[in-house]
Amino acid sequence: MADTREIQRAELHKTIWKMANELRGSVDGWDFKSYVLGLLFYRFISENLTDYLNAAEHAAGNSDFNYTQLSDRQAELGRDDTVAEKGFYILPSDLFVNVQANAAQDENLNETLERVFKNIEGSALGTASEDNFKGLFDDLDVNSNKLGPTVADRNKKLSRLLTAIGDMQLGFDEDTQIDTFGDAYEFLMNMYASQAGKSGGEFFTPQEVSELLARITVVGKTHVNKVYDPACGSGSLLLQFNKVLGKDNVQQGFFGQEINLTTYNLARINMFLHNVNYMKFHIAHGDTLTSPAYDDEEPFEAIVSNPPYSTRWEGKNNPALINDPRFSPAGVLAPISKADLAFTMHILSWLAEDGTAAIVEFPGVLYRGGAERKIREYLISNNYIDAVIQLPPNLFFGTTIATCIIVLKKSKTDNSILFIDASEQFEHSGNKNKLASSNCQKILDWYIQRKDIDHRTKLVANSEVRENEYNFSVSSYLQPEDTHEAIDILELNKQISDVVRHQQELRTQIDAIVSNLENRNGEDGHLSSTITDSMEPQSAHHLSPAREQLFN
Repeated sequence: MADTREIQRAELHKTIWKMANELRGSVDGWDFKSYVLGLLFYRFISENLTDYLNAAEHAAGNSDFNYTQLSDRQAELGRDDTVAEKGFYILPSDLFVNVQANAAQDENLNETLERVFKNIEGSALGTASEDNFKGLFDDLDVNSNKLGPTVADRNKKLSRLLTAIGDMQLGFDEDTQIDTFGDAYEFLMNMYASQAGKSGGEFFTPQEVSELLARITVVGKTHVNKVYDPACGSGSLLLQFNKVLGKDNVQQGFFGQEINLTTYNLARINMFLHNVNYMKFHIAHGDTLTSPAYDDEEPFEAIVSNPPYSTRWEGKNNPALINDPRFSPAGVLAPISKADLAFTMHILSWLAEDGTAAIVEFPGVLYRGGAERKIREYLISNNYIDAVIQLPPNLFFGTTIATCIIVLKKSKTDNSILFIDASEQFEHSGNKNKLASSNCQKILDWYIQRKDIDHRTKLVANSEVRENEYNFSVSSYLQPEDTHEAIDILELNKQISDVVRHQQELRTQIDAIVSNLENRNGEDGHLSSTITDSMEPQSAHHLSPAREQLFN
């Protein structure tokens, strides 16, 4: 049954990707994602709202109620209560299913969609959900020349796209327990990031890596107060906690911040598509390092992040930052051209005393000197480093570099760091490597066991790391296993001696043959020609060089 489900899921993915590629035409795939994902989101919230209102009416005894067939005038009566609960409202005429039904005949489809999107965002104005919906459709430009040179061309493409997305078999699959809207979104994001390379992969962390990070931060826990990602990208990393802990066990919700406006919109869409209520997620737009959100929140019990590698930041060019309580304890700021450890210090500052943070890091932060060495010294001196995990190469989109995970804790029970070499824990998947579930489980088991395993894990005292100039590089403490075949030198020497002796015996035999032939040639000068003539039809010049030398 499981295999059948996976086959069906793979078929759905194949259909989605084929649709997305066929409909985009000449539009770059990375640009076209805004239309596919935006309209997928539009369909989801339309159906989500319809199901919610229908269920309430059916429970009240109105079994024939169907919100999609209600008049807009009648629907207005329930707006306020619905917005308070769902965070938004869509009139029946603006629902995806009704707009799609009329799309092919709507000569002003672009204007219709533009109006619908403004109405959806407008339904949240002045309410608690305003920040969750404001500007959510900004990247879905229905009047863009990318869709076609004329209004008619654009509308034709929009109509085909509405039909294709409307025909997808999406919803909640009771058999697989998969929310297929969220699953379709994750699949599309993965494919777009893969196609776009570095430009797309910089904000998308592969699901298996995301799950590993989440599992590390909740070891021994069944619930957490809230989860946080200071560079949340499209939000996929945060949403892994729903899978790891269960939807209701992130009690106060999901918190993230993202500097890129388009990606910030994708993160909010991702939350909705995974059916996270607007009251349970908080995604801020802005630069975490210079304008952090949530500084008035209580610390976070679980923090996960895959910050941008070696990105530039203001650093020492902003005099206020050295006095920022997030960075000042280390007495130095991360280099302007390498903000990696600035994110690490920020995360540490936002971490609860009983919390755990798991951060994907660029390998250079483990051993580079200067300011970064001083920050590592601060982290070691205060016993904040719980583990360093070396990951395999080529896991992430846009880079083949072997990254690592740094695990932070404020309340450790020992004064040591666990180093884990997981560089061989992967499977090949196309032109990338991938952490299989068995690989992730093995890494997690090593992390939980926290003991020495030859060539795999080593518990190293902070004092030893200090003596090693605060070098965190896993290879400094763990040597890879030697997989070369062991060679018995004595046996090899004996074999060589046997070969040499055998060669000498052959030389002696050849010398005797040659000497005998020379003696016989002296007795009968015609012997050589006789021997040669006897070898016909092979003439002498057909002999091998060795035989020519022997007979001549």
